[in-house]
Amino acid sequence: MRDGVTLATDVYHPVGSEPAPVLLQRLPYNKEAIGTATIFRMVQAGYVVVVQDCRGVYGSEGVFSPFYQEPHDGADAIAWAASQSWSDGSVGMFGGSYIGATQWLAATAAPAALRAIAPSVTTADYYESWMYQGGALQLGFILSWILPAFTVPEQQRRLSTNRGTQADIDIQIQAFDTLDQGYQHLPLADMPHLEGVAPYYFDWLAHASYDGYWKAIAPHEHHEQIGVPALNMGGWHDLFLGGTLANYQGMRQRGGSTAARNGQRLIVGPWAHGNSGAFYAEHAYGLMSGFESSDMAGAQIRWFDYWLKGINNGVAHEKPVKIFVMGLDTWREEDDWPLPDTQYRNYYLHSAGRANTRHGNGQLSTVAPGDEPEDVYLYDPRNPVPTVGGATFLPGVHITANAGPRDQRTVELREDVLCYTTVTLERAVEVTGPVTLVLYVAASAIDTDFTAKLVDIYPDGRAELLTDGILRARYRNSLAAPEPLEPGKRYELRIDLVATANVFKAGHRIQLDISSSNFPRFDRNSNTGGTIATESAAAFVQSVNRVFHDSAHPSHLILPIIERD
Repeated sequence: MRDGVTLATDVYHPVGSEPAPVLLQRLPYNKEAIGTATIFRMVQAGYVVVVQDCRGVYGSEGVFSPFYQEPHDGADAIAWAASQSWSDGSVGMFGGSYIGATQWLAATAAPAALRAIAPSVTTADYYESWMYQGGALQLGFILSWILPAFTVPEQQRRLSTNRGTQADIDIQIQAFDTLDQGYQHLPLADMPHLEGVAPYYFDWLAHASYDGYWKAIAPHEHHEQIGVPALNMGGWHDLFLGGTLANYQGMRQRGGSTAARNGQRLIVGPWAHGNSGAFYAEHAYGLMSGFESSDMAGAQIRWFDYWLKGINNGVAHEKPVKIFVMGLDTWREEDDWPLPDTQYRNYYLHSAGRANTRHGNGQLSTVAPGDEPEDVYLYDPRNPVPTVGGATFLPGVHITANAGPRDQRTVELREDVLCYTTVTLERAVEVTGPVTLVLYVAASAIDTDFTAKLVDIYPDGRAELLTDGILRARYRNSLAAPEPLEPGKRYELRIDLVATANVFKAGHRIQLDISSSNFPRFDRNSNTGGTIATESAAAFVQSVNRVFHDSAHPSHLILPIIERD
Protein backbone atom coordinates (compact mmCIF):
# COMPACT_ATOMS: atom_id res chain seq x y z
CA MET A 1 0.00 0.00 0.00
CA ARG A 2 0.97 3.67 -0.36
CA ASP A 3 2.03 3.79 3.30
CA GLY A 4 4.23 0.70 3.05
CA VAL A 5 1.81 -1.76 4.67
CA THR A 6 1.75 -5.18 3.00
CA LEU A 7 -1.56 -6.95 2.36
CA ALA A 8 -1.58 -10.74 2.06
CA THR A 9 -2.73 -11.63 -1.46
CA ASP A 10 -3.33 -14.83 -3.43
CA VAL A 11 -3.27 -14.91 -7.23
CA TYR A 12 -5.08 -17.63 -9.23
CA HIS A 13 -3.81 -17.89 -12.81
CA PRO A 14 -5.47 -19.45 -15.83
CA VAL A 15 -3.35 -21.92 -17.80
CA GLY A 16 -1.07 -20.14 -20.27
CA SER A 17 1.17 -17.13 -20.17
CA GLU A 18 -0.87 -14.49 -21.98
CA PRO A 19 -1.88 -11.45 -19.87
CA ALA A 20 -5.53 -11.61 -18.81
CA PRO A 21 -8.08 -9.31 -17.19
CA VAL A 22 -8.11 -9.40 -13.39
CA LEU A 23 -11.01 -9.98 -11.01
CA LEU A 24 -10.22 -8.72 -7.52
CA GLN A 25 -11.87 -9.69 -4.24
CA ARG A 26 -10.89 -7.92 -1.01
CA LEU A 27 -12.28 -9.38 2.21
CA PRO A 28 -11.88 -9.19 6.00
CA TYR A 29 -12.99 -12.80 6.53
CA ASN A 30 -9.78 -14.76 5.73
CA LYS A 31 -8.81 -15.50 2.14
CA GLU A 32 -7.69 -18.99 3.23
CA ALA A 33 -11.23 -19.94 4.28
CA ILE A 34 -13.30 -18.81 1.31
CA GLY A 35 -14.94 -21.22 -1.10
CA THR A 36 -13.11 -21.56 -4.39
CA ALA A 37 -15.87 -22.86 -6.70
CA THR A 38 -16.68 -19.41 -8.11
CA ILE A 39 -13.00 -18.48 -8.23
CA PHE A 40 -12.17 -21.57 -10.28
CA ARG A 41 -15.06 -20.89 -12.66
CA MET A 42 -13.72 -17.40 -13.22
CA VAL A 43 -10.19 -18.71 -13.79
CA GLN A 44 -11.54 -21.29 -16.24
CA ALA A 45 -13.34 -18.43 -18.01
CA GLY A 46 -9.95 -16.79 -18.62
CA TYR A 47 -9.52 -14.40 -15.70
CA VAL A 48 -6.75 -13.93 -13.20
CA VAL A 49 -8.45 -13.88 -9.80
CA VAL A 50 -6.79 -11.93 -6.98
CA VAL A 51 -8.00 -12.49 -3.41
CA GLN A 52 -6.72 -10.23 -0.66
CA ASP A 53 -7.06 -9.99 3.12
CA CYS A 54 -8.04 -6.45 4.11
CA ARG A 55 -5.67 -4.35 6.18
CA GLY A 56 -5.30 -5.54 9.77
CA VAL A 57 -6.89 -8.98 9.44
CA TYR A 58 -5.50 -12.48 9.05
CA GLY A 59 -2.36 -12.43 6.87
CA SER A 60 -2.25 -8.67 6.27
CA GLU A 61 -0.30 -6.05 8.16
CA GLY A 62 -1.71 -2.88 9.66
CA VAL A 63 -4.68 -2.02 11.86
CA PHE A 64 -8.26 -2.80 10.82
CA SER A 65 -10.46 0.28 10.56
CA PRO A 66 -13.75 -0.80 8.95
CA PHE A 67 -14.78 1.09 5.82
CA TYR A 68 -12.42 4.04 6.32
CA GLN A 69 -9.37 2.14 5.06
CA GLU A 70 -10.99 0.71 1.95
CA PRO A 71 -10.97 3.59 -0.62
CA HIS A 72 -7.17 4.01 -0.64
CA ASP A 73 -6.35 0.34 -0.06
CA GLY A 74 -8.78 -0.69 -2.80
CA ALA A 75 -7.35 1.82 -5.26
CA ASP A 76 -3.79 0.69 -4.46
CA ALA A 77 -4.69 -2.98 -4.86
CA ILE A 78 -6.34 -2.28 -8.22
CA ALA A 79 -3.31 -0.33 -9.46
CA TRP A 80 -0.96 -3.11 -8.30
CA ALA A 81 -3.02 -5.82 -10.02
CA ALA A 82 -3.25 -3.83 -13.24
CA SER A 83 0.53 -3.36 -13.37
CA GLN A 84 1.53 -7.04 -13.07
CA SER A 85 2.95 -9.00 -16.00
CA TRP A 86 0.02 -11.43 -15.90
CA SER A 87 -2.53 -8.60 -16.17
CA ASP A 88 -3.83 -6.98 -19.34
CA GLY A 89 -4.41 -3.79 -17.34
CA SER A 90 -8.17 -4.10 -16.78
CA VAL A 91 -9.66 -4.94 -13.37
CA GLY A 92 -13.11 -5.90 -12.11
CA MET A 93 -14.27 -6.57 -8.55
CA PHE A 94 -16.83 -9.01 -7.13
CA GLY A 95 -18.25 -10.33 -3.84
CA GLY A 96 -20.93 -9.63 -1.25
CA SER A 97 -21.61 -7.87 2.05
CA TYR A 98 -18.38 -6.22 3.29
CA ILE A 99 -16.70 -7.53 0.14
CA GLY A 100 -19.28 -5.48 -1.75
CA ALA A 101 -18.40 -2.48 0.41
CA THR A 102 -14.75 -2.79 -0.61
CA GLN A 103 -15.90 -2.44 -4.23
CA TRP A 104 -18.02 0.68 -3.80
CA LEU A 105 -15.43 2.36 -1.57
CA ALA A 106 -12.60 1.59 -4.00
CA ALA A 107 -14.76 2.94 -6.84
CA THR A 108 -15.17 6.28 -5.01
CA ALA A 109 -11.41 6.78 -5.48
CA ALA A 110 -11.89 6.45 -9.28
CA PRO A 111 -8.97 4.07 -9.94
CA ALA A 112 -8.04 4.20 -13.63
CA ALA A 113 -7.86 0.42 -14.18
CA LEU A 114 -11.26 -0.42 -12.65
CA ARG A 115 -13.70 -1.29 -15.44
CA ALA A 116 -16.73 -2.84 -13.68
CA ILE A 117 -17.94 -4.18 -10.32
CA ALA A 118 -20.42 -6.83 -9.20
CA PRO A 119 -21.42 -6.09 -5.59
CA SER A 120 -24.01 -8.32 -3.92
CA VAL A 121 -26.05 -7.98 -0.70
CA THR A 122 -24.32 -4.73 0.26
CA THR A 123 -25.47 -1.19 0.84
CA ALA A 124 -25.09 2.44 -0.18
CA ASP A 125 -24.66 3.83 3.32
CA TYR A 126 -23.02 2.37 6.41
CA TYR A 127 -25.33 4.30 8.73
CA GLU A 128 -28.74 3.59 7.24
CA SER A 129 -29.38 -0.16 6.70
CA TRP A 130 -25.96 -1.29 8.01
CA MET A 131 -25.49 0.02 11.55
CA TYR A 132 -28.81 1.80 11.93
CA GLN A 133 -32.24 1.76 10.31
CA GLY A 134 -34.66 4.61 10.74
CA GLY A 135 -32.37 5.86 13.51
CA ALA A 136 -32.53 2.59 15.50
CA LEU A 137 -29.34 0.61 16.11
CA GLN A 138 -29.22 -2.75 14.33
CA LEU A 139 -28.02 -4.40 17.52
CA GLY A 140 -28.76 -7.98 16.50
CA PHE A 141 -26.68 -7.80 13.35
CA ILE A 142 -23.78 -5.78 14.76
CA LEU A 143 -22.93 -8.08 17.66
CA SER A 144 -23.49 -11.30 15.71
CA TRP A 145 -21.21 -9.88 12.99
CA ILE A 146 -18.22 -8.41 14.79
CA LEU A 147 -17.72 -11.10 17.45
CA PRO A 148 -17.05 -14.12 15.19
CA ALA A 149 -15.80 -12.10 12.22
CA PHE A 150 -13.41 -9.68 13.91
CA THR A 151 -12.86 -9.92 17.67
CA VAL A 152 -12.07 -13.63 17.88
CA PRO A 153 -9.67 -13.47 14.89
CA GLU A 154 -8.06 -10.31 16.30
CA GLN A 155 -7.31 -12.03 19.60
CA GLN A 156 -5.92 -15.00 17.67
CA ARG A 157 -3.60 -12.60 15.78
CA ARG A 158 -2.44 -11.13 19.06
CA LEU A 159 -1.77 -14.57 20.51
CA SER A 160 0.33 -15.51 17.50
CA THR A 161 2.56 -12.45 18.04
CA ASN A 162 2.74 -12.77 21.85
CA ARG A 163 0.44 -9.80 22.38
CA GLY A 164 -2.41 -11.81 23.86
CA THR A 165 -3.38 -15.04 25.59
CA GLN A 166 -5.72 -17.96 25.05
CA ALA A 167 -7.86 -16.51 27.81
CA ASP A 168 -8.41 -13.40 25.68
CA ILE A 169 -9.70 -15.60 22.85
CA ASP A 170 -11.93 -17.51 25.25
CA ILE A 171 -13.54 -14.25 26.42
CA GLN A 172 -14.61 -13.43 22.85
CA ILE A 173 -15.86 -16.95 22.19
CA GLN A 174 -17.85 -16.89 25.43
CA ALA A 175 -19.38 -13.56 24.44
CA PHE A 176 -20.56 -15.02 21.15
CA ASP A 177 -21.82 -18.25 22.74
CA THR A 178 -23.93 -16.20 25.17
CA LEU A 179 -25.06 -13.60 22.68
CA ASP A 180 -28.69 -13.81 23.78
CA GLN A 181 -27.59 -12.50 27.18
CA GLY A 182 -25.31 -10.01 25.44
CA TYR A 183 -28.27 -8.44 23.70
CA GLN A 184 -29.92 -7.89 27.09
CA HIS A 185 -26.82 -6.27 28.58
CA LEU A 186 -27.03 -2.59 29.41
CA PRO A 187 -25.69 -0.05 28.88
CA LEU A 188 -24.84 -0.91 25.29
CA ALA A 189 -21.66 1.11 25.63
CA ASP A 190 -20.56 -1.08 28.53
CA MET A 191 -18.89 -3.92 26.61
CA PRO A 192 -15.50 -4.49 28.31
CA HIS A 193 -14.62 -7.41 26.04
CA LEU A 194 -14.75 -5.06 23.03
CA GLU A 195 -12.54 -2.38 24.61
CA GLY A 196 -9.28 -2.15 22.72
CA VAL A 197 -10.30 -5.03 20.43
CA ALA A 198 -13.13 -3.47 18.45
CA PRO A 199 -12.86 0.28 19.11
CA TYR A 200 -15.00 0.98 16.07
CA TYR A 201 -18.04 -0.46 17.91
CA PHE A 202 -17.89 2.47 20.31
CA ASP A 203 -17.45 4.89 17.41
CA TRP A 204 -20.65 3.55 15.87
CA LEU A 205 -22.54 4.12 19.14
CA ALA A 206 -21.07 7.61 19.52
CA HIS A 207 -22.34 8.59 16.08
CA ALA A 208 -26.02 7.73 16.56
CA SER A 209 -27.12 10.31 13.98
CA TYR A 210 -26.21 10.60 10.31
CA ASP A 211 -23.29 12.99 10.69
CA GLY A 212 -19.99 13.66 8.93
CA TYR A 213 -18.52 10.42 10.26
CA TRP A 214 -20.96 8.45 8.11
CA LYS A 215 -21.21 10.85 5.17
CA ALA A 216 -17.48 10.59 4.51
CA ILE A 217 -17.75 6.86 3.72
CA ALA A 218 -21.27 6.62 2.26
CA PRO A 219 -21.08 5.48 -1.39
CA HIS A 220 -24.36 7.25 -2.21
CA GLU A 221 -22.75 10.56 -1.20
CA HIS A 222 -20.12 9.93 -3.90
CA HIS A 223 -22.08 8.43 -6.79
CA GLU A 224 -20.98 11.31 -9.02
CA GLN A 225 -17.37 10.22 -8.50
CA ILE A 226 -18.01 6.60 -9.49
CA GLY A 227 -17.60 5.98 -13.20
CA VAL A 228 -17.96 2.21 -13.49
CA PRO A 229 -20.92 -0.06 -14.38
CA ALA A 230 -22.26 -2.23 -11.55
CA LEU A 231 -24.13 -5.51 -11.42
CA ASN A 232 -26.12 -4.99 -8.19
CA MET A 233 -27.46 -8.15 -6.54
CA GLY A 234 -29.72 -8.17 -3.48
CA GLY A 235 -32.31 -10.15 -1.54
CA TRP A 236 -35.90 -9.39 -0.56
CA HIS A 237 -35.15 -10.60 2.99
CA ASP A 238 -31.64 -9.10 3.14
CA LEU A 239 -30.95 -6.38 5.70
CA PHE A 240 -29.00 -4.40 3.06
CA LEU A 241 -31.79 -4.45 0.45
CA GLY A 242 -32.50 -0.73 0.77
CA GLY A 243 -28.87 0.07 0.04
CA THR A 244 -28.74 -2.27 -2.93
CA LEU A 245 -31.74 -0.51 -4.48
CA ALA A 246 -30.33 2.92 -3.60
CA ASN A 247 -27.05 2.16 -5.36
CA TYR A 248 -28.85 1.04 -8.51
CA GLN A 249 -31.13 4.08 -8.58
CA GLY A 250 -28.48 6.59 -7.49
CA MET A 251 -25.96 5.42 -10.06
CA ARG A 252 -28.58 5.40 -12.82
CA GLN A 253 -29.34 9.04 -12.04
CA ARG A 254 -26.00 10.47 -10.85
CA GLY A 255 -23.24 8.08 -11.89
CA GLY A 256 -19.95 9.69 -12.87
CA SER A 257 -19.98 8.59 -16.53
CA THR A 258 -22.41 7.66 -19.27
CA ALA A 259 -21.16 4.07 -19.06
CA ALA A 260 -21.87 4.02 -15.34
CA ARG A 261 -25.35 5.51 -15.67
CA ASN A 262 -26.37 3.22 -18.52
CA GLY A 263 -24.45 0.26 -17.17
CA GLN A 264 -26.34 -0.36 -13.92
CA ARG A 265 -28.05 -3.72 -13.55
CA LEU A 266 -30.17 -5.05 -10.69
CA ILE A 267 -30.96 -8.63 -9.68
CA VAL A 268 -33.05 -9.31 -6.56
CA GLY A 269 -33.84 -12.83 -5.35
CA PRO A 270 -35.73 -14.15 -2.30
CA TRP A 271 -32.51 -14.22 -0.29
CA ALA A 272 -31.53 -13.20 3.24
CA HIS A 273 -28.10 -12.22 4.49
CA GLY A 274 -26.15 -15.45 4.78
CA ASN A 275 -28.95 -17.44 3.18
CA SER A 276 -28.66 -17.36 -0.58
CA GLY A 277 -30.39 -20.70 -1.03
CA ALA A 278 -33.89 -19.27 -0.34
CA PHE A 279 -34.84 -22.22 1.88
CA TYR A 280 -36.07 -20.91 5.23
CA ALA A 281 -37.30 -22.43 8.47
CA GLU A 282 -40.95 -22.05 7.42
CA HIS A 283 -40.87 -21.42 3.67
CA ALA A 284 -38.98 -22.56 0.59
CA TYR A 285 -39.15 -20.67 -2.70
CA GLY A 286 -38.25 -23.53 -4.99
CA LEU A 287 -35.23 -25.13 -6.61
CA MET A 288 -34.44 -22.29 -9.04
CA SER A 289 -34.70 -19.49 -6.46
CA GLY A 290 -31.23 -19.77 -4.96
CA PHE A 291 -28.15 -17.70 -5.75
CA GLU A 292 -26.24 -20.73 -6.99
CA SER A 293 -29.14 -22.60 -8.63
CA SER A 294 -30.01 -19.47 -10.62
CA ASP A 295 -26.32 -19.29 -11.62
CA MET A 296 -25.35 -15.88 -10.32
CA ALA A 297 -21.70 -16.87 -10.82
CA GLY A 298 -22.44 -17.34 -14.51
CA ALA A 299 -24.21 -13.97 -14.59
CA GLN A 300 -21.12 -12.30 -13.14
CA ILE A 301 -18.83 -13.97 -15.67
CA ARG A 302 -21.06 -12.77 -18.55
CA TRP A 303 -20.98 -9.30 -16.99
CA PHE A 304 -17.20 -9.21 -16.89
CA ASP A 305 -16.89 -10.82 -20.32
CA TYR A 306 -18.69 -7.80 -21.73
CA TRP A 307 -17.00 -5.04 -19.72
CA LEU A 308 -13.46 -6.44 -19.39
CA LYS A 309 -13.11 -8.56 -22.53
CA GLY A 310 -15.40 -6.66 -24.88
CA ILE A 311 -17.36 -9.78 -25.84
CA ASN A 312 -20.65 -8.85 -27.50
CA ASN A 313 -22.72 -11.35 -25.51
CA GLY A 314 -25.99 -9.42 -25.28
CA VAL A 315 -25.41 -7.94 -21.80
CA ALA A 316 -25.74 -4.39 -23.13
CA HIS A 317 -29.16 -5.07 -24.66
CA GLU A 318 -30.82 -7.01 -21.84
CA LYS A 319 -33.42 -5.44 -19.57
CA PRO A 320 -31.65 -3.81 -16.62
CA VAL A 321 -33.71 -5.40 -13.85
CA LYS A 322 -34.37 -9.04 -12.98
CA ILE A 323 -36.48 -9.86 -9.93
CA PHE A 324 -37.89 -12.95 -8.27
CA VAL A 325 -41.62 -12.43 -7.64
CA MET A 326 -42.67 -14.25 -4.49
CA GLY A 327 -46.10 -15.80 -4.41
CA LEU A 328 -45.71 -16.65 -8.09
CA ASP A 329 -42.20 -17.90 -7.26
CA THR A 330 -40.81 -17.00 -10.66
CA TRP A 331 -38.08 -14.78 -12.15
CA ARG A 332 -39.08 -11.80 -14.27
CA GLU A 333 -37.19 -9.17 -16.26
CA GLU A 334 -38.21 -5.52 -15.97
CA ASP A 335 -37.40 -2.17 -17.59
CA ASP A 336 -36.37 -0.34 -14.42
CA TRP A 337 -36.76 -0.07 -10.64
CA PRO A 338 -39.26 0.89 -9.42
CA LEU A 339 -41.27 -0.78 -12.20
CA PRO A 340 -42.45 1.90 -14.67
CA ASP A 341 -46.09 0.74 -14.53
CA THR A 342 -46.31 0.90 -10.72
CA GLN A 343 -49.56 2.29 -9.32
CA TYR A 344 -49.11 3.56 -5.76
CA ARG A 345 -52.30 2.87 -3.86
CA ASN A 346 -53.26 3.94 -0.35
CA TYR A 347 -54.52 1.27 2.03
CA TYR A 348 -56.07 3.06 5.01
CA LEU A 349 -56.10 1.93 8.62
CA HIS A 350 -59.46 1.43 10.32
CA SER A 351 -60.71 0.12 13.65
CA ALA A 352 -63.33 0.59 16.34
CA GLY A 353 -60.53 1.45 18.73
CA ARG A 354 -59.35 -2.09 19.36
CA ALA A 355 -56.81 -3.19 16.74
CA ASN A 356 -54.66 -4.80 19.45
CA THR A 357 -53.63 -8.39 18.66
CA ARG A 358 -54.54 -10.46 15.63
CA HIS A 359 -57.98 -10.98 17.15
CA GLY A 360 -58.75 -7.24 17.30
CA ASN A 361 -60.98 -5.19 14.97
CA GLY A 362 -58.28 -3.52 12.91
CA GLN A 363 -59.01 -3.32 9.18
CA LEU A 364 -57.10 -2.27 6.07
CA SER A 365 -58.87 -0.99 2.96
CA THR A 366 -58.64 1.47 0.08
CA VAL A 367 -61.55 3.47 1.59
CA ALA A 368 -60.50 6.62 3.43
CA PRO A 369 -61.47 6.76 7.12
CA GLY A 370 -64.20 8.90 8.65
CA ASP A 371 -64.64 9.56 12.37
CA GLU A 372 -62.91 6.68 14.13
CA PRO A 373 -61.34 6.27 17.58
CA GLU A 374 -57.58 5.88 17.79
CA ASP A 375 -55.80 2.68 18.80
CA VAL A 376 -53.72 2.69 21.97
CA TYR A 377 -51.03 0.45 23.41
CA LEU A 378 -48.34 0.59 26.06
CA TYR A 379 -44.73 0.23 24.96
CA ASP A 380 -42.52 -0.96 27.81
CA PRO A 381 -38.83 -1.25 26.86
CA ARG A 382 -38.43 -3.84 29.61
CA ASN A 383 -40.78 -6.12 27.66
CA PRO A 384 -40.05 -5.56 23.96
CA VAL A 385 -41.67 -7.39 21.05
CA PRO A 386 -39.29 -10.23 20.15
CA THR A 387 -37.74 -10.48 16.69
CA VAL A 388 -39.32 -13.25 14.63
CA GLY A 389 -37.95 -13.36 11.09
CA GLY A 390 -37.43 -10.49 8.71
CA ALA A 391 -34.21 -8.97 7.43
CA THR A 392 -32.21 -10.31 10.34
CA PHE A 393 -28.78 -11.78 10.97
CA LEU A 394 -29.08 -13.38 14.38
CA PRO A 395 -27.38 -16.42 15.91
CA GLY A 396 -29.15 -19.77 15.99
CA VAL A 397 -28.76 -23.33 14.84
CA HIS A 398 -27.83 -21.62 11.60
CA ILE A 399 -26.99 -17.94 11.54
CA THR A 400 -30.11 -17.28 9.45
CA ALA A 401 -32.46 -19.61 11.32
CA ASN A 402 -34.44 -16.60 12.51
CA ALA A 403 -34.43 -14.77 9.17
CA GLY A 404 -36.90 -14.30 6.36
CA PRO A 405 -40.58 -15.17 5.97
CA ARG A 406 -41.41 -16.32 9.50
CA ASP A 407 -44.94 -16.77 10.88
CA GLN A 408 -45.95 -13.78 13.02
CA ARG A 409 -48.97 -15.31 14.80
CA THR A 410 -47.29 -15.67 18.20
CA VAL A 411 -46.06 -12.07 18.11
CA GLU A 412 -49.51 -10.87 17.06
CA LEU A 413 -51.04 -12.16 20.29
CA ARG A 414 -49.37 -9.33 22.22
CA GLU A 415 -51.42 -6.34 23.36
CA ASP A 416 -48.70 -3.97 22.15
CA VAL A 417 -49.06 -5.14 18.53
CA LEU A 418 -51.76 -3.58 16.35
CA CYS A 419 -53.01 -5.58 13.36
CA TYR A 420 -54.87 -4.13 10.36
CA THR A 421 -56.12 -6.63 7.81
CA THR A 422 -57.94 -6.53 4.47
CA VAL A 423 -60.93 -8.68 3.65
CA THR A 424 -60.15 -11.95 1.93
CA LEU A 425 -58.91 -11.18 -1.57
CA GLU A 426 -61.19 -12.30 -4.39
CA ARG A 427 -58.37 -11.97 -6.91
CA ALA A 428 -54.60 -11.87 -6.72
CA VAL A 429 -52.90 -8.56 -5.89
CA GLU A 430 -49.26 -7.98 -6.85
CA VAL A 431 -47.23 -5.69 -4.61
CA THR A 432 -43.82 -5.01 -6.17
CA GLY A 433 -41.80 -1.93 -5.28
CA PRO A 434 -41.00 0.40 -2.38
CA VAL A 435 -43.39 0.24 0.60
CA THR A 436 -44.09 3.24 2.85
CA LEU A 437 -46.34 3.78 5.86
CA VAL A 438 -47.75 7.22 6.65
CA LEU A 439 -48.69 7.09 10.32
CA TYR A 440 -50.31 9.70 12.55
CA VAL A 441 -49.27 9.15 16.14
CA ALA A 442 -48.91 10.59 19.61
CA ALA A 443 -46.83 9.39 22.54
CA SER A 444 -46.71 10.11 26.24
CA ALA A 445 -42.89 10.10 26.13
CA ILE A 446 -40.51 12.55 24.46
CA ASP A 447 -39.15 9.81 22.20
CA THR A 448 -40.25 6.33 21.17
CA ASP A 449 -40.09 3.96 18.21
CA PHE A 450 -42.73 2.85 15.74
CA THR A 451 -42.33 -0.39 13.81
CA ALA A 452 -44.30 -1.71 10.86
CA LYS A 453 -44.53 -5.07 9.11
CA LEU A 454 -46.17 -6.09 5.82
CA VAL A 455 -47.64 -9.55 6.26
CA ASP A 456 -49.23 -12.09 3.90
CA ILE A 457 -52.10 -13.91 5.65
CA TYR A 458 -52.65 -17.39 4.20
CA PRO A 459 -56.03 -19.14 4.11
CA ASP A 460 -54.93 -21.34 7.03
CA GLY A 461 -54.15 -18.26 9.12
CA ARG A 462 -50.38 -18.29 8.75
CA ALA A 463 -49.04 -14.74 8.92
CA GLU A 464 -45.91 -14.60 6.75
CA LEU A 465 -43.64 -11.59 7.13
CA LEU A 466 -42.56 -9.99 3.84
CA THR A 467 -40.80 -6.76 4.79
CA ASP A 468 -40.66 -4.35 7.70
CA GLY A 469 -39.28 -1.08 8.97
CA ILE A 470 -38.76 1.14 11.98
CA LEU A 471 -38.54 4.84 12.80
CA ARG A 472 -37.10 6.32 15.95
CA ALA A 473 -39.46 9.26 16.38
CA ARG A 474 -36.72 11.77 17.20
CA TYR A 475 -35.52 11.26 13.60
CA ARG A 476 -38.92 11.87 12.00
CA ASN A 477 -37.69 14.97 10.12
CA SER A 478 -34.03 14.12 9.62
CA LEU A 479 -31.63 11.30 10.43
CA ALA A 480 -29.01 13.99 10.98
CA ALA A 481 -30.93 16.26 13.36
CA PRO A 482 -32.94 14.52 16.13
CA GLU A 483 -35.87 16.40 17.67
CA PRO A 484 -37.78 15.38 20.82
CA LEU A 485 -41.50 14.81 20.77
CA GLU A 486 -43.95 16.93 22.69
CA PRO A 487 -45.90 14.43 24.81
CA GLY A 488 -49.47 14.10 23.65
CA LYS A 489 -48.95 16.07 20.43
CA ARG A 490 -49.92 14.45 17.14
CA TYR A 491 -47.26 13.89 14.50
CA GLU A 492 -47.10 12.53 10.99
CA LEU A 493 -44.43 9.86 10.54
CA ARG A 494 -43.22 8.21 7.35
CA ILE A 495 -41.85 4.73 7.98
CA ASP A 496 -39.79 3.09 5.24
CA LEU A 497 -40.61 -0.62 4.90
CA VAL A 498 -37.97 -0.84 2.16
CA ALA A 499 -39.45 -2.98 -0.66
CA THR A 500 -40.86 -6.33 -1.71
CA ALA A 501 -42.14 -8.27 -4.71
CA ASN A 502 -45.02 -10.52 -3.75
CA VAL A 503 -48.29 -11.70 -5.23
CA PHE A 504 -50.99 -11.96 -2.56
CA LYS A 505 -53.04 -14.79 -4.01
CA ALA A 506 -56.82 -15.01 -4.08
CA GLY A 507 -57.97 -16.29 -0.70
CA HIS A 508 -55.14 -14.48 1.11
CA ARG A 509 -55.30 -11.20 3.04
CA ILE A 510 -52.90 -8.25 3.27
CA GLN A 511 -51.99 -7.24 6.80
CA LEU A 512 -50.08 -4.43 8.50
CA ASP A 513 -48.64 -4.91 11.99
CA ILE A 514 -47.62 -1.88 14.07
CA SER A 515 -45.75 -1.76 17.35
CA SER A 516 -42.80 0.02 18.99
CA SER A 517 -40.08 -2.61 19.26
CA ASN A 518 -38.47 -5.48 17.37
CA PHE A 519 -35.77 -6.79 19.69
CA PRO A 520 -32.95 -7.72 19.39
CA ARG A 521 -32.96 -6.88 15.71
CA PHE A 522 -33.11 -3.26 16.87
CA ASP A 523 -32.05 -1.84 20.21
CA ARG A 524 -34.79 -0.81 22.60
CA ASN A 525 -35.80 2.83 22.75
CA SER A 526 -35.59 3.90 26.39
CA ASN A 527 -38.21 6.61 25.65
CA THR A 528 -36.17 9.16 27.62
CA GLY A 529 -34.90 11.12 24.64
CA GLY A 530 -31.38 10.70 26.01
CA THR A 531 -28.31 8.83 24.78
CA ILE A 532 -29.67 5.29 24.60
CA ALA A 533 -26.25 3.63 24.35
CA THR A 534 -25.24 4.87 27.81
CA GLU A 535 -28.52 4.21 29.63
CA SER A 536 -29.30 1.35 32.00
CA ALA A 537 -32.66 -0.35 32.46
CA ALA A 538 -33.28 1.87 35.48
CA ALA A 539 -33.66 4.81 33.10
CA PHE A 540 -36.35 3.14 30.99
CA VAL A 541 -39.67 4.96 30.68
CA GLN A 542 -42.94 3.45 29.48
CA SER A 543 -44.79 5.21 26.69
CA VAL A 544 -48.50 5.17 25.90
CA ASN A 545 -48.54 5.28 22.12
CA ARG A 546 -51.55 6.19 20.01
CA VAL A 547 -52.22 5.57 16.31
CA PHE A 548 -54.83 7.82 14.68
CA HIS A 549 -56.90 6.94 11.60
CA ASP A 550 -59.67 9.46 11.04
CA SER A 551 -60.55 11.94 8.31
CA ALA A 552 -58.08 14.50 9.65
CA HIS A 553 -55.35 11.92 10.31
CA PRO A 554 -55.75 9.25 7.62
CA SER A 555 -52.94 6.82 8.45
CA HIS A 556 -52.26 4.70 5.39
CA LEU A 557 -49.95 2.14 3.89
CA ILE A 558 -48.70 3.04 0.40
CA LEU A 559 -48.44 -0.15 -1.65
CA PRO A 560 -46.87 -0.39 -5.11
CA ILE A 561 -49.51 -2.24 -7.14
CA ILE A 562 -48.72 -3.94 -10.45
CA GLU A 563 -51.74 -4.68 -12.64
CA ARG A 564 -51.05 -6.79 -15.72
CA ASP A 565 -52.88 -9.41 -17.68
